[in-house]
Amino acid sequence: MPLEGLNHYTIRPADLERTKAFYEGVLGLHNGYRPPLNFPGYWLYVGDNPTVHLIGPRVDDGHPKHREAGPTGLLDHIAFTCSGLADMKARLKAQGIAFEERVIPRDRQTQLFLHDPDGVAVELNYDPKETPAAA
Repeated sequence: MPLEGLNHYTIRPADLERTKAFYEGVLGLHNGYRPPLNFPGYWLYVGDNPTVHLIGPRVDDGHPKHREAGPTGLLDHIAFTCSGLADMKARLKAQGIAFEERVIPRDRQTQLFLHDPDGVAVELNYDPKETPAAA
């Protein structure tokens, strides 16, 4: 169940297009492939790696429609590339840590979402080879 590296970080910007323009125009990231998700957003790449994910409003996701940055901005979650999906699920269950499991459409990558003790959202990404056939 090792974590293998930082995968990406996700921002829920107040202005999706303005934030995209900053990361592209100032930092030099480029917009690239993003799976067919049911909410607006962009995946901005450093080389071949989709490092910064920007997500727009989602219907009924519990977040306020208008976002204002706090002292640390509008960070939504951090994500890691991992292996050992079954082991991690067993570990989380054994420790009583709640998580949500999702399979990305078409790509079939499995994601586990959980929160650290301070409420920071953590996403764990597993190779599609680890996604159960029925998922």
